[in-house]
Amino acid sequence: MSTIKVQSIINSSQYYEYIDDGNPKQGGVKDVYFAPNRKYVVAFFRDPLDFNQKDRIKKIVTLYLENIKKGNASDYYLNDIFRWPYDAVEKNGKTGVIVPIYDSKFFFKKGYCSNETIKGGEKVGKWFTSPSFRNKNYPLSLDKNELGDWLSYFQIAINICRGVKKLHQMGLAHSDLSYNNVLVDPVSKSAVIIDIDGLVVPGLFPPEVIGTADFIAPEVLTTKHLKISDSNRILPNQKTDLHALAVLIYMYLFRRHPLRGGKIWDLDSEKDELFAMGEKAIFVEHPTDHTNQVKVDHLKKWDINWGDPKKIPFTIVGPYLTDLFKRAFIDGLHNPILRPIANEWETALLKTVDLIQPCQNPSCDEKWYVFDNTANPKCPFCGTAHKGTLPVIDLYYKFKDDVWKPEGHRLMAYHNQYLFKWHVSRHVIRNENLTAEDKKPVGYFTFYQNKWVLVNQTLNGMKDLTDKKDIPINSMVELTDGKKILLSNEEGGRLLYITLTNK
Repeated sequence: MSTIKVQSIINSSQYYEYIDDGNPKQGGVKDVYFAPNRKYVVAFFRDPLDFNQKDRIKKIVTLYLENIKKGNASDYYLNDIFRWPYDAVEKNGKTGVIVPIYDSKFFFKKGYCSNETIKGGEKVGKWFTSPSFRNKNYPLSLDKNELGDWLSYFQIAINICRGVKKLHQMGLAHSDLSYNNVLVDPVSKSAVIIDIDGLVVPGLFPPEVIGTADFIAPEVLTTKHLKISDSNRILPNQKTDLHALAVLIYMYLFRRHPLRGGKIWDLDSEKDELFAMGEKAIFVEHPTDHTNQVKVDHLKKWDINWGDPKKIPFTIVGPYLTDLFKRAFIDGLHNPILRPIANEWETALLKTVDLIQPCQNPSCDEKWYVFDNTANPKCPFCGTAHKGTLPVIDLYYKFKDDVWKPEGHRLMAYHNQYLFKWHVSRHVIRNENLTAEDKKPVGYFTFYQNKWVLVNQTLNGMKDLTDKKDIPINSMVELTDGKKILLSNEEGGRLLYITLTNK
């Protein structure tokens, strides 16, 4: 074992050390060595890079890194969303990148299987997108303390959306977005995008690979046989990122693949794969074309629950995400321009989180479900029906004097649920730019003395418009059927309209 020093090719006065024990950690195309202080790794490409490849690496660690640092929420992106390489080195003709070490939460602390330990291994997304690994009877099942609950995967998806949104805003494409290039921690609801050194700059730096199986867009596979120079050949780009993003979100929420159904297109397995994921790809939950429906008798016994869309259909995520999944896997599957962009997914995920209810069954593995807009809601995972009344809260905005219009945004109250500034005002956007002050709750809903109430913690000017009463700070208002509550009379302020269901 030896400690080796290498010089930066960006700044000749900068040196980095790494430990070479003769057994580096191997990735797809790189050999990875740890720094003595384990604050970074040096990842060397196994094959020498040509001039364009080196130029791309240099721009990633300088120009594009600086663009993130100068942009909004730079700390959020560099600390929480990306593991962005920040320098490049060379040794013996091989190019390497300096990448910050992953946070410890992205390594399994318990995460064991009955006959194979993964303790200390990276929490790559694939561990959390298959029902087998969470089935306690499966020989390789994960420790339940590593799995989080259903709500965890909404925040994970939100973080991934923000990362893709940022890349696309910068004119970049990831090109190989998949569960292998995203690390997740369901316990802290965190996700980080890795392998940034493969970024595509459309028109300047072409992709190195066409992607990872399961996430390659249909148009890329359909034109795979053409030469790179052929103008009809489709290579990874921002639109193909959007296909991969939709697949990732679907797999995190439903633990199955949206295109892997029961249809066999060709007895040759390679041809069948090209058809199934490419030219003939069909959504397994297509509402009118049932060609590729899942055949339940073909499922492994570990996958029988999540793997059957009839038991857990994609519509359980509510109206906002259902619409986007249709656009991604029906309208946009073979027409890339119709695919939802990352910002649309982020918005829909956040609005859906406001529809989520806690399951009243303490033994429910998923703990949460999306309100299904019925008079008698129940958890789709364990079948437990909601007991007691349930406040349905619709948000309205002032269109003009004394005229309020629905926001198209609903909030489902539950016991001790917080109200935030982004609910109060249209001028506070729930995104990565929120300040610490913005994230503080301004009120909360609670079930108190057999009544649903909203407690005002910090809002000046909150009013009960139904009973024409002020609601001072540190007081409460009962939530009754038809109640109208003004949260703020300032520009952009909202009004709540209450409907009590499940009476």
